[in-house]
Amino acid sequence: SGKFYQHATTEASQATLASVSPVFAVMKLDKEGNATYFEKKKTELYQELGLQARDLRFQHVMSIATRNNRIIMRMEFLKAVITPEFLLILDYRNLNLEHWLFNELASQLAGEGQLVTYSLPFEFRAIEAILQYWISKLQGRLNTLQPQILETLEALVDPKLLSVDRSKLHILLQNGKSLSELETDLKVFKETILEILDEEELIEELCLSKWTDPQVFEESTSGIDHAEEMELLLENYYRQAEDLANEARELRVLIDDSESIIFINLDSHRNVMMRLNLQLTMGTFSLSLFGLIGVAFGMNLESSLEEDPRIFWLVTGIMFLGSGLIWRRLLSFLGRHLEPPLPPHVPAVLKKSQPAGGRVEIKNNLKAETFRLSRSTLTNQ
Repeated sequence: SGKFYQHATTEASQATLASVSPVFAVMKLDKEGNATYFEKKKTELYQELGLQARDLRFQHVMSIATRNNRIIMRMEFLKAVITPEFLLILDYRNLNLEHWLFNELASQLAGEGQLVTYSLPFEFRAIEAILQYWISKLQGRLNTLQPQILETLEALVDPKLLSVDRSKLHILLQNGKSLSELETDLKVFKETILEILDEEELIEELCLSKWTDPQVFEESTSGIDHAEEMELLLENYYRQAEDLANEARELRVLIDDSESIIFINLDSHRNVMMRLNLQLTMGTFSLSLFGLIGVAFGMNLESSLEEDPRIFWLVTGIMFLGSGLIWRRLLSFLGRHLEPPLPPHVPAVLKKSQPAGGRVEIKNNLKAETFRLSRSTLTNQ
């Protein structure tokens, strides 16, 4: 009775686990690009593939790993399992990738696309198709952000603007956040590929047909090294990701430089307003100082001066002339103390001539305009 109870309990627990096991919507593609669709529970799927439950957990954002002569790839929301005979795309209904899955991926796996690995075993084509899609997706995100950022920066670094448009700053903030997310995705992508490139054993494990197909193994040992082909394939997409990361880094530097230019322009306009305010204050002080003469004559004191009709014009002229002279003196004093000192004289012998070969060619017109505005603004300030 004890054995029967234990066996019944085991069957009940297995039935309970099977009922809560997640169900994958699977798209299966073979070597000819033929697609089949079905739903299967996780427990059944990893048992058919010869894997374990943790292999289909996909806990990493981006990873490329091999288990039991199977390649498990995770590109954020894209989950795939590659075997020497077929490719499985898991949860394909929730990916919003219908155009790529139904129109491009099947033809690429069948050798009708523009893959450079069409003459190599099936796993090469599957890996290249997924990596190519992901690089094109990252490239599209960069192509969308770049013109928006350049247009916003061109509007913000205009030195004629006395204030900054908050809507433009809000757009720049959103684009900067999207650029940071893109830089993070590129970094993770490069690190994932670099981990494989640094380990020769991992590259060998990615060549699935080398260990299952005797003909492929004979080709690899005779002359065509499939491990080197896999390394060149991964290195190619690593280099493309590095190029995209450099372009994103240039955009980040341009944003930082433009922020400095915006602050310099605002400080320059603020200094102009402060100087104008100081000049008006000095003019008011000068006029009020000599206005004391008019106050003295307006005290209704009797004297012989008010009988002369020329005294009014004489006193008025003295007031305005004295106020103007004091105002000019104050302005000259202000100019002497606010102008920057002259740079020290450098002898001609100590001056270094700039070599022609060391000049840096600036590709981006906005970057050149930014640096030009910064120099002119600093000089005026």
